[in-house]
Amino acid sequence: MGGIGLRWLGHSTVRVELAGSTVLTDPVLTRAVGPLRRVVPLPPPASWAGVDLVLVSHLHGDHLHLPSLRLLDPGARVVVPRGAAGWLRSRGVRWVDELAPGESLVHGGLRVTAVPAVHSGHRWGPRLRHGPDTAAVGHLIEGDGRTVHALGDTDLHDGMTGIGERGVDGGPIDVSLVPVWGWGPTLGPGHLDPRRAAEAVARVRPAVAVPVHWGTLTVPGGTRLPGLAARYRRLLTDPPRAFAAAVAARGLPTSVLVPGLGERIALPAAAGAP
Repeated sequence: MGGIGLRWLGHSTVRVELAGSTVLTDPVLTRAVGPLRRVVPLPPPASWAGVDLVLVSHLHGDHLHLPSLRLLDPGARVVVPRGAAGWLRSRGVRWVDELAPGESLVHGGLRVTAVPAVHSGHRWGPRLRHGPDTAAVGHLIEGDGRTVHALGDTDLHDGMTGIGERGVDGGPIDVSLVPVWGWGPTLGPGHLDPRRAAEAVARVRPAVAVPVHWGTLTVPGGTRLPGLAARYRRLLTDPPRAFAAAVAARGLPTSVLVPGLGERIALPAAAGAP
């Protein structure tokens, strides 16, 4: 009671159990996301059973994935960046709420607050103008005296230090879900690599950091491309360990827990259930 339950289901999808609610971040639950292909096993339906709150950080297809949302209980509450609710309701999602950075809502025993992120919020990417466009966000999930921080997709920004001071009663954040790579052999703007993700941890200073946004999706044939295959295969496994090493090299007090796919993350008693 009062602890945090966490399971990483791939990419940025994390099941968070806290204060009597079951939350899913940026659900990606299928074999394909547009042209991208999943290279790890699908999460079983039991892993998303009972989800009553979904947090979407931004509108890109690997974070706001309509086929995955349609697998969930249609009565689940979906929280999107401000300006996207009408677009999502027009596609059949029943219960949609919006949050802009700094805004909060209450869901059962949880309080969810949107925090700033530096990342393109356009549905189709930064170079296109048609379709919905919103500010990307991260989320603070607070309940039972615990705080989980989902960064979403973001570049480094000065506001991260302020986010780190937003734990319950002004204390530190218990767990941050930190993006450490992406789905390609290189990163575009608005992303963190392992070294820069360690800088994000230095600014936020959570008790525990869990690396996400890695090891799940590739372009078709990406691990067989001549000249890129070996690098691509390494990038499916190396980023979270490079992140952990970068955090340790800086002497930061944060514990890095590299998740196993679908496995319950064993949090220290100070951050999760004893």
